Amino acid sequence: MESNNRRNFIKNTLTASLAMAIGTPVLLNGGIAQATDFIDSNDNNFTAFKFTQSPLKYAYNALEPNIDAQTMEIHYTKHHAAYVKNVNDAIAAEKIPYATVKEFFNNASKLSAKARNNGGGAWNHNFFFDTLKAGTSTGPQGRLKQAIDKAFGSVDKFKEQFSAAAASRFGSGWAWLVNDKGTLKITSTANQDNPLFDTAEIKGTPLLGLDVWEHAYYLKYQNKRTDYIANWWNTIDWDVVSKRYA
Repeated sequence: MESNNRRNFIKNTLTASLAMAIGTPVLLNGGIAQATDFIDSNDNNFTAFKFTQSPLKYAYNALEPNIDAQTMEIHYTKHHAAYVKNVNDAIAAEKIPYATVKEFFNNASKLSAKARNNGGGAWNHNFFFDTLKAGTSTGPQGRLKQAIDKAFGSVDKFKEQFSAAAASRFGSGWAWLVNDKGTLKITSTANQDNPLFDTAEIKGTPLLGLDVWEHAYYLKYQNKRTDYIANWWNTIDWDVVSKRYA
């Protein structure tokens, strides 16, 4: 018993010393030690999770006249590329331990502003660009259409509600269609947040997302966000959306 007490005393002393050294509170005697979130840069077992920028499936001018080539090129090569670089820099510098996108966003509230905002921006833009296609957009079909009809009354009513959510998002942000445990819902998020974040007002699996940051449309549409939204519907690859719902 005396030996065990001595070992506990040494363990607690070392843990408290570590907390003081890194400025992190630690709970003792079986509590969750927040200091375990600190990963030594010399730890060979640490492999940083990295975001990547998915290649576009189409040329920059493929979505014209709905989305112009200059906007697409700047959006992809400047804005999106910067989000990917900045979040990966934050992950490396801050030794963020999360190993998957799901885990990263499940802990969004614990992240620094740089990691949170740029991580959302990196993922959201991969999701957004993958939803778009050149040519004619035919509209939702099959099980997805049935689910939309059930949730909103009709595809037209869904588009009306989704467009309203996108138009009424104050400042920068996104509009989303999500699958919330089998029920389709429309929501919007500020900045680069998304429905996977632990802080999301409506959480769910994103099926469709619309970027309403001004950089997504201002070169062509200036302050006419509603025109951008109306024409964006012509660019949706509903096969991609349907696969997300499956």
